[in-house]
Amino acid sequence: MQYSFRLAELLGHVPDPRKRPGTIKAIVEYTGLDRHQVAALLKNEVKYIPLKALSRLCDYLIEHGHATADQLPGALFAVEPENFWEMLARRRRLVMCLGVRRDIENRNPDTAYVVASDSVLAGEILNGVTTLGGTAKLKKVGEVDVPVTGNFSQPEHLKQMLVWSPGQTTEAELKSQSDQSYRVFSDSSGDKALVCLGSTKSNPVVEIVMASAFGCEPFVSEDNVATPSDRSCPVFFRYRDTDPHPASCIGGLTLSQQKEKLEPGIYYESANGKWVQANVGKRSQHVAMVFYIYRESQGRLEMALGGFSGRATRLLARALATRAEDFWPPTYQGQGLAVGAYLVEFNVGSEKEDDILRTDLVATTKVVPIPEEALARRLGN
Repeated sequence: MQYSFRLAELLGHVPDPRKRPGTIKAIVEYTGLDRHQVAALLKNEVKYIPLKALSRLCDYLIEHGHATADQLPGALFAVEPENFWEMLARRRRLVMCLGVRRDIENRNPDTAYVVASDSVLAGEILNGVTTLGGTAKLKKVGEVDVPVTGNFSQPEHLKQMLVWSPGQTTEAELKSQSDQSYRVFSDSSGDKALVCLGSTKSNPVVEIVMASAFGCEPFVSEDNVATPSDRSCPVFFRYRDTDPHPASCIGGLTLSQQKEKLEPGIYYESANGKWVQANVGKRSQHVAMVFYIYRESQGRLEMALGGFSGRATRLLARALATRAEDFWPPTYQGQGLAVGAYLVEFNVGSEKEDDILRTDLVATTKVVPIPEEALARRLGN
């Protein structure tokens, strides 16, 4: 069992310099600790901390109203997750965000709906979180899973967040609503997770999660960058001609001004900088993405997951139920971040019309981690 240091969470400290005025300076002046040591403590990057320094930090937290004496020093420490489902289940607050569609000609809000595939995926997420993927009553003893009794971690608060999908309202309203939804999550205190279902084609908050992770502007197309290596994100959704085409940092029609001819599907950057289409030569649209960025010191997790097609989304739900271990450990760790980025390729057999009603679709599944080198070139803290 490993512990993380949650000073940043107690202080409400976030990476954005605009939202942390004087935090490090105030702690340094009060505690007498070195500035670099305080910065490392806020990032959960210190291997040990002297008792005297811990005592001064506790005094600072009490005096400034961030914690009470009876909560410390315990509130400064949290158990780090050991698998994909535990990472989600250990959050105190879990917010699940889904895109909503409607008949444009009928403005009656009662006719709005979440597509079937997203509903299936949402159900699997809730099942996995509440049962730890079906292993909540088991623990490892050597090489054997044995039953255990007692409680296990679950979120104390579950909330659903609904936002209009692209094409369902004006562009200005879409941006305003999704930005407000993300801000409400960001401004909430305590240990938390935001799970966005769908791609940027169906859920605009996915766009904000990805833009925030890779330090770029959401809802701004990068189709006209000089070369593919200039893109901000190491993953790219090439829209179908019949899809909505929202301006996006991770979606569009071409990788760069070089105007490469691309088939619809999901592309990613390889370790050597070349861009590759996922599932090429098979059914290139039966691909899904799982992305999460976990800031341990803040107790903050953001996740975006969904398929390029509805079938891929339902197949992803099944993959999460049966192969969650393939999405752990994170593919990148550093700068106080743990990032998991994966594409999931599905090779299906014959397709039938009534498959749309099936939640037990079967396919040969391959999980492809986006290379650490591609992530490291773009991630910042």
